[in-house]
Amino acid sequence: MRNITLVILFFFTCLVSYAQNGLERIIVEKYYISDINDATLNDVGGELPVGSTTYRIYVDMLPGFRFQSCYGSDIPDHPLIIATSRKFFNNEDRGAIFPTFNKNATKNNTVLLDSWVSGGYACAGNLGILKSEDNGVETVVNNDGILKNINPDAGIALTQEDGLITGSTNQLIVAGITEGDSGLNRLLDNTNDGPMGSMIMTTNGLWGVPGGTAGPDTVQNIVLIGQFTTDGDFSFELNVQVGKIGTVEQYVARNREGDEITIPSLVYPLSVNTDDYFFSKVSKFELSPNIVSESLVIPQNMLSMIDYKYEIFEVTGALVHSGHVNINSALIPTHNLQSGLHFIRIYDNKQIKVAKFVKM
Repeated sequence: MRNITLVILFFFTCLVSYAQNGLERIIVEKYYISDINDATLNDVGGELPVGSTTYRIYVDMLPGFRFQSCYGSDIPDHPLIIATSRKFFNNEDRGAIFPTFNKNATKNNTVLLDSWVSGGYACAGNLGILKSEDNGVETVVNNDGILKNINPDAGIALTQEDGLITGSTNQLIVAGITEGDSGLNRLLDNTNDGPMGSMIMTTNGLWGVPGGTAGPDTVQNIVLIGQFTTDGDFSFELNVQVGKIGTVEQYVARNREGDEITIPSLVYPLSVNTDDYFFSKVSKFELSPNIVSESLVIPQNMLSMIDYKYEIFEVTGALVHSGHVNINSALIPTHNLQSGLHFIRIYDNKQIKVAKFVKM
């Protein structure tokens, strides 16, 4: 029962109710893809293989809810798993299992790509936000002239938006997940010597924020909970607790029992029907043509002068490109996307519309 005690640390109150579905989805953002220039500083920050992808994981909640913990439990069987088929990259100069380095440090070598877990922070004094939500103010300029790769599979370039915004949250705490071959101290420290086939796994541990934390935008309410860089196949199974005054909700990747809730995006890559996942609770629209090569065109009859945001997802559920679109800029480049099925989500603060297309 130890794991149940750990989870209770994050309850707001002893009198709780269930069933509002405050966790809307888990967002996986491809933050950066490294190139040969980024590998030139291996003697400073540790070996960063060319083609390594930096993934950021966010919880997207209804307004009023707060992220409390990401946990693993063996009663019932709810393992917390974050894995790669190769190794997690850990910066050997300033890297840490939590983003405790300051923003000035993110300007040095490859510190910005370090792997860590979080409860909102991306570095000391700065919260992590989706690059598509950034305003370009005080964007990190790398002191060593790297991290400039412009790869549409990773969305907006870091030279334009770094996904950092000034802010603070309650202190992160960790229990039962640091030690051992699958612990954070072994796989996410600054030695960069984790084993091939690295897997963070616990059935009796967590990381979280006492009292919980909300996103810097209280309407969208998106909180960064981790960043992982690897040149291997990335996957996870998450169990997440969120809550607000009088309410606690637990979301599990599998083996749901009682009041526990399951949503598809707790597992990555998606292992469910992607149509059901992307089209649930949103309006569907059609693209014509929906087989594209160089670009896709958003129908003008669904746009206005208002600046809409868009996100493009791979069939795995990974966010690979994002930006803005309106009646004057209805053409979205797709020439650098990987071939296959994709989904595009267009939204403002009132509505969300989704369509699918195939990139040839």
